[in-house]
Amino acid sequence: MPMLPFTCAMSNHSVEGIYLSSHVENILLAAFYIVIFILSVPSNALALWVFCHRNTNNTPSKEFLKHLAIADMSYVLVLPMRVIYHMSDGHWPLGEGACRVVGFLFFVNLYCSMYFMTCISVDRLLACVLPHKTQNLRNTRNAKVVCAVLWVMVTVSMLPVLFSKKEVTRQMQNVTVCEQLYIEKSSSPTGALVSTAIAFVIPLVTLSVSYILIFAKVKQLTFQERTHAQRKAMRMIVLTVVNFLIAFVPYHIHRFVFILQHDDSSRSESERQMLHLGNRITSALTCISGVLDPVMYFFLKCQHKHILHTSTLSKSSLLALMVP
Repeated sequence: MPMLPFTCAMSNHSVEGIYLSSHVENILLAAFYIVIFILSVPSNALALWVFCHRNTNNTPSKEFLKHLAIADMSYVLVLPMRVIYHMSDGHWPLGEGACRVVGFLFFVNLYCSMYFMTCISVDRLLACVLPHKTQNLRNTRNAKVVCAVLWVMVTVSMLPVLFSKKEVTRQMQNVTVCEQLYIEKSSSPTGALVSTAIAFVIPLVTLSVSYILIFAKVKQLTFQERTHAQRKAMRMIVLTVVNFLIAFVPYHIHRFVFILQHDDSSRSESERQMLHLGNRITSALTCISGVLDPVMYFFLKCQHKHILHTSTLSKSSLLALMVP
């Protein structure tokens, strides 16, 4: 369904608190989601097949990686709904139930992915710094318990998105807007700020500290070991950090800005428009983790084989640092 000109849409923007995207924006976002879907579904499906059918020598990190793949798949499989929305020029034809599900799966995937990546970094840290003291703690059974707890915690915390009493689809200027697709307002800005900060800062700090300590441990190796291990460890660190920086950091930084400034009456309409555009762009960027995560799976898998075949230096130390 064609959308009215954007200038007309903006006339109700400040009243309704809803942003109607332009035709160009809709086409670009639809194309982006199609590319992400094509790249991420086969790669995550292959990763899940490997984790489920080749589970010999299972480790805590492999368990976390498997659940990370599950979280990614649960989100990318509903990307076609976002494609339909944008290909329809910002019109949502799928009903209120589907609108709630898309918003719910977005947040479940977002925070499960962040926390599973954090668990992987903590597991690597324990394997590197305290390998003997934490040997009994680091086992697959405990990893499964942690994964189950994380799924339950994130799912329960996101249930208000799924079962909110308020109407989540709204008729505006001959189009139906899905408010849960891109959360563009909050009934409690203070509560939204606090919950977003807690949910983001914990994995950010944990992941940063873990990899700083891992890098410090690598520096303590002998010269020959350090030359070989540092290159491998840095690749692992760079893969994880780049994933985190691209997929999660922009969204949360902009989310803070959006919540703080969206209801500021001193903001012009064009500034509000840019806030909403940034909200959609950074929200779309979170999908990139669905493409980068499989790269991490298979890179580490190949790295494991390479170390086993080529390294004659302190294999136990190198494997503890880099192999999932």
